[in-house]
Amino acid sequence: MTKHREVPGIRKYEGHAGGWGALRATTDAVRMQMDTVKAPITLLRMNQPDGFDCPGCAWPDKEHRSTFQFCENGAKAVTWEATTRRVTPAFFANNTVSSLLRMSDYELEAMGRLTQPLVYDRATDTFRAVEWEAAFVRIGEVLRGLSPGQVDFYTSGRTSNEAAYLYQLFAREYGSNNFPDCANMCHEATSVGLPQSIGIGKGTVSLDDFDRCELIISIGHNPGTNHPRMMGTLHECARRGVPILVFNPLREHALERFADPQDWVEMATYGSTRIASTYYQVTAGGDAAAIKGIMKSLLEMDAQQGNVLDREFIAAHTEGFDAFAADLQATPWADIEAAAGLGQAQLGEVALAYARSNATIVAYGMGVTQHNKGTASVRLISDLLLLRGNFGKPGAGICPLRGHSNVQGNRTVGITEKPSESFLKKIEEVVGFTPPKAHGRDAVQTMQAMIDGKSRALICLGGNFAVALPDPEQSFPAMRKLELSVHIGTKLNRSHLLVANETYVFPCLGRTELDVQAGGAQSVTVEDSMAMVHASAGKLTPASGHLRSEPAIVAGMARATLPDSKVPWMELIADYDRIRDLIEKTIPGFEAFNTRIRTPGGFRLPLPPTERIWRTPTGKAMFSVYTGVNEDADVFGGEQALRLITLRSHDQYNTTIYAMDDRYRGVFGRRDVLFMNASDLARYGLEHGDLVDIETITSSGRQMRLKNITAIEYDIAPGSVGAYYPEANVLVPLDFIDKASGTPSYKSVPVRVTRAATI
Repeated sequence: MTKHREVPGIRKYEGHAGGWGALRATTDAVRMQMDTVKAPITLLRMNQPDGFDCPGCAWPDKEHRSTFQFCENGAKAVTWEATTRRVTPAFFANNTVSSLLRMSDYELEAMGRLTQPLVYDRATDTFRAVEWEAAFVRIGEVLRGLSPGQVDFYTSGRTSNEAAYLYQLFAREYGSNNFPDCANMCHEATSVGLPQSIGIGKGTVSLDDFDRCELIISIGHNPGTNHPRMMGTLHECARRGVPILVFNPLREHALERFADPQDWVEMATYGSTRIASTYYQVTAGGDAAAIKGIMKSLLEMDAQQGNVLDREFIAAHTEGFDAFAADLQATPWADIEAAAGLGQAQLGEVALAYARSNATIVAYGMGVTQHNKGTASVRLISDLLLLRGNFGKPGAGICPLRGHSNVQGNRTVGITEKPSESFLKKIEEVVGFTPPKAHGRDAVQTMQAMIDGKSRALICLGGNFAVALPDPEQSFPAMRKLELSVHIGTKLNRSHLLVANETYVFPCLGRTELDVQAGGAQSVTVEDSMAMVHASAGKLTPASGHLRSEPAIVAGMARATLPDSKVPWMELIADYDRIRDLIEKTIPGFEAFNTRIRTPGGFRLPLPPTERIWRTPTGKAMFSVYTGVNEDADVFGGEQALRLITLRSHDQYNTTIYAMDDRYRGVFGRRDVLFMNASDLARYGLEHGDLVDIETITSSGRQMRLKNITAIEYDIAPGSVGAYYPEANVLVPLDFIDKASGTPSYKSVPVRVTRAATI
């Protein structure tokens, strides 16, 4: 950052990522939220065979050889849940919903754990305590008075397999396939694109593959903040000399230099390890162009010298290569360079490194999926790997970086608006009711149905639905138009306060807490981003004696709603082994489920591409054709157009904000900033620290603005700007989506920036 005027709360972070800074931040989180005596014991149980799974990211656990298996942000997630702070009915009696809505998202969740089930009282504009059974009965009455098509069932990625499976049984026996899910807003492009390419919507690598790879290409993610335990894996790879090529519009601190807190030599010497061997600052939304450039270079190298492509693999295991190659040859380099913001020589360097590697992993995050061509971009990554046979061999494969700790597991056990015929048939055979076959609504479709008055009730198994979605100008009022909203969670959030005609807030057990049912203490299971399924058992005393587990809450609602249900709800929640028995009988890959989760580390679900088996209609992996490189050029063609990326801070996980700092990016105590390249500041006649207004460029002419934001100079690709999520959601139109997957384009919004008219 060049020398310029001082801006409050903005200063360069001089330390490296991880290291003592991470340990200090962990200590601060513990001190602010938890009993300092219990905290170390709790944290040492995280990600251990007899402990609980981290409620944060979905990065897998390695073999338990070290003293602790948690990272800075994982510790924050635990302290946030295991806090000693409580929000009781007395608090709500003294604070109206209207007054709570004036609080920030950070302030709302920072108040602490919910302690009793609540119902909204419109006469007093407050929440008051309600008995569980009375609430269930009333919810059942309302749901029976609506048609199944008027009700939507949202799921957060922190939900366990057991709760998610019961939830989808409840909704489907009720008659609905409306399953808006947090995956719709992050990796739905993976779930849609990869099955078309390789026959399964999951990654194909394991941690062992990272031990054996020769090259890592990292596209569109910031693991230092969003998947911090991945940094330990990248650290190990970098230390053994594996080139790590990073494509990202922003220079993220952790991807440059990182000190592993478990490396005592680095800690003692204040040392660090270089992570990215080369950093390519691709333009926001330019990933597809960059990948096409790499592949075009590979084809040119193969034509010149031969033996670059794995022709034997391509012939035996793929289809569609000729059309794919013809499109690459027809795509001009000038178009690729303009869309990617990178030169032919740079992309040729990557192609050369890739050609020299015998085992390559490509890891990618929401910087790839949250674009209006996210699904097509995911397929291009698969194409890149197919060119050199990087599926089904050690040290190679595709690695989508999932967010929440069980977002992948929820999809596996049935949380989908587009269920397969085979799954529905199994439900009917085993459970005894006929599920609906028509596809339901995803997250954006659900919100649109609420806006249009077609959706009348929303049940949320976790999450912060309205805040997570784009366009609060439309989304927030839509929540208030509902007949019924039900929210299951551990803490209060803004979506709870957007009250419907009737609103219930149900406090549930957290991942860290002891879950005792009629059959004794229970464990749940989760699936990480590498398809490993393992058990999780909390040990802490629950925050309140009124809490119920997620499976118990789902069962309570289902039993009250479906008086003639075929599902033995109370039997199932008495012993979660019985839920797992049903999962085993209805979903392939869960054979001997209860036996295998009692093995430390659990088991891996089948991943056919690792055996070069392709569950596609043709029985082969499929190359794709991504015509052109910049179909939305007309949207961004204006001289004043920039691409806005919404970002999470380092003190944040999705919509949960742990604190107001983003130390790796040098932002402290504030979130009202816009990251801009120095050349863009100059182009707009601005200086570091100026107040600006941001306006979305929309085809409808609708005005969407974020006002009085401080522009700060940052090392971000020219033409790209960044602002914090969810605050910048006011700039993301609800209908600006990847049409193939329905994923909102949070990371490629066309905007113009002007000097603020008022202060």
